[in-house]
Amino acid sequence: MCQKMGGWSVFMSSCAWAILLLALFGDSLASAPEFDPYSVLKVSKHASLTEIKKMYKSLAREWHPDKNKSPGAEDMFIKITKSYEILSNEERRANYDRFGQMDENQNFARPPQGFRQYHDSFYFDESFFHFPRTSRDFTESKHLLHYNQYMNEVLPDSFKRPYLIKITSEWCFTCIHIEPVWKETVLDLEPLGVGIGVVDIGYERQLANHLGAHRTPSILGLVSGKVTFFHYSVVREHLRQFVESLLPQKLVEKVTDSNYLEFLNSWHEENKPRVIMFDIASNVPLLYKLTAFAYKDYVRFGYVDMGLTETSKVVQRFNINTYAPTMLLFKENTEKPADVIQARGMKKQILDEFVSNNRFLLVPRLVNQKLFDELCPVKQFHRRRKYCVLLVTGEGEQFVSVNEAFFDFASSNTKEVLRFAYVDQRQQQPLCDTLLKKDDTTPPQVIILERRSTSGRVLYRTVTGGWNGSDDDKHRLHEQLELLQRDPSYLTHDAMLPELNNEFASMFLIQWMNTAYDYLAQFYFDLLYSNWREMMPVLSLIFSALFILFGTVIIQAFSDSGEEKPAKQKATDSPKTPESSPGPESTSSRPPKKNFVEVTELTDITYMSNLVRLKPGHINVVLILTDASKQVLLRKFAKEVYSFSGSQNLHYSFLNVDKHRQWMDSLMESAPDARSDEEEEVEDSSTNKSDHMGHVLALNGHKKYFCIFRPVFTGEEAERSRFSDEDAATAGPSRTSRSRSSSRQKATTLEIHHKLDRLGLWMERLMEGTLPRHYVSAWPGMDTITPQK
Repeated sequence: MCQKMGGWSVFMSSCAWAILLLALFGDSLASAPEFDPYSVLKVSKHASLTEIKKMYKSLAREWHPDKNKSPGAEDMFIKITKSYEILSNEERRANYDRFGQMDENQNFARPPQGFRQYHDSFYFDESFFHFPRTSRDFTESKHLLHYNQYMNEVLPDSFKRPYLIKITSEWCFTCIHIEPVWKETVLDLEPLGVGIGVVDIGYERQLANHLGAHRTPSILGLVSGKVTFFHYSVVREHLRQFVESLLPQKLVEKVTDSNYLEFLNSWHEENKPRVIMFDIASNVPLLYKLTAFAYKDYVRFGYVDMGLTETSKVVQRFNINTYAPTMLLFKENTEKPADVIQARGMKKQILDEFVSNNRFLLVPRLVNQKLFDELCPVKQFHRRRKYCVLLVTGEGEQFVSVNEAFFDFASSNTKEVLRFAYVDQRQQQPLCDTLLKKDDTTPPQVIILERRSTSGRVLYRTVTGGWNGSDDDKHRLHEQLELLQRDPSYLTHDAMLPELNNEFASMFLIQWMNTAYDYLAQFYFDLLYSNWREMMPVLSLIFSALFILFGTVIIQAFSDSGEEKPAKQKATDSPKTPESSPGPESTSSRPPKKNFVEVTELTDITYMSNLVRLKPGHINVVLILTDASKQVLLRKFAKEVYSFSGSQNLHYSFLNVDKHRQWMDSLMESAPDARSDEEEEVEDSSTNKSDHMGHVLALNGHKKYFCIFRPVFTGEEAERSRFSDEDAATAGPSRTSRSRSSSRQKATTLEIHHKLDRLGLWMERLMEGTLPRHYVSAWPGMDTITPQK
């Protein structure tokens, strides 16, 4: 018995050691690579990304299960795909080269390999002891997404078709339950044009964080770069409705007897063909909506429910067969469809080919640069020349017959190498000026051009004789097009075209409002159904913005109330000056002590430093005054230039013409173009004395030029003074004389005060550099001039 117990204890101890060794070295054994990615792709460890991509494409074509029917083709294709995922990602490739790990975050993102084998054998009835292999089937592996692929391919493609993306992981047991429904949904939606993606949160943690997915399983939709999460039970019908809800609401317009003419005739405003689908169904088919979303920038789509009585007229108008879905495509001619397709089971490939071949009007209007690039592509090869026949026209009744004649000519000349278009001169003025300036012609004109580079270089030639729409014009254009196809050197002019104006740019506000509405609706939906972990960043941002706004309003309110009290107190405490004592000594007209402008006098002492030796780029603004007007003009001058005193390049001075009148006259004589008509008349008269009081000079000492400001007096205050004198005449002789003398002195002071009313506007033009400049050969010297007493 003891021997048996001893044997059993030895066996248990051996098992314990085995379990301990498995626990210690299980992770290292599990991390052993299943295969060597370099060997699978047949590249060296120093191969570049270009070499890896080249070998991947070659091997993927060779081992694709659809082309290679050998038994091991599917497993080999999975190995090739897995190897490319590892080697194309710099981080995962570095982990494999250093540690031999094939999976990102392998040590903590995946359980040991032995337990994984137990999980596979338990759920899929496989043997416990067999060689490791991937648990994904081929249909899911081809939809796997990584971060670079999502950013470079899926995200731009979401503006043409919606994507349905599943977030999963290898140890997500709930994912196993939704797998059958997911496969049925993929088989249902993928043939219609819906993009499918699968993100493994254990391998692509960066992509999962970018999408905002933090739990598995999660299903989300991607349309136009916007991510929307699915919050309902995972049923195929719910997933189909979810994809349909991602599309814009006004993608397909319902057409009836009352609006079908308006729908067809609006091609001119939108510059798009019209497609109408006729079917007996109350709801628009999802395939038709997806096609409309893919070509929303080119074609306008409508839908007619033939089961309604409101559509019987339009069905009878176009003689539609009610037993099969029918699609009519209209261009400029709304009476007859340009193309028709009718089939019971329409496929995505048929619809794409039908719409793609007719996505442009016969003679479209060039409304933006994108349309111009597609209609008139850049020449790539000699055999793929594309010539653009462009009609430069305008809007108005005089151009209607011209445009119709050009359309008739384009209808009868549908060659692959020719593309017809027209442009409105008022909407695309820079383009028309560039094409018409060499020949000096006016619209309407027909121009044949060929694009040579994406930067805008073209070869072109204007059709001789102009374009009036006559038979001779059509015959002449036809001959020149035939000559061009035989001799490409027929295009003799070369030009660089500017970028076209976007004529639909005015609709940006409407588009912005629709986008804002979509985001608000999505936010409301997420607020109801999303978990708080996903909504916390958005809510935190909103509450932070509201807190900052509320705090700003409160602080502003308190600051305003604090400023109103001192202002009211100052208004009540300020003494009132009687009207009988006006003049320059009034304290109310003085500026505050701290708000001052430093103004120096320009004399023979300061002449060299303030003018002749002034630094380059510096300007001295000089006020011309007299002894009598000194106080009034200086106060007004400081008030007008105070807002410009912050500039380091401006200096302020004044010149007394009672002392230096000859310097001002010498300056004006050295620049005759600076004299006004009044000054020339004064110079010709006998007095020969110009009144320079109130003039302002901007002197640039380094470049030897000056700008001059001449005072302008409005005369309103003088008129008031004259009226007051007339009123005073009714008072007695002695009082009248005193009133007239005081009023005349007041009018003179006000007239001098108003000489600098427009100096602020002149200073703004000085800072902008738009004032006329008067150059002198040398500055007149002030020391040689005798001051006048």
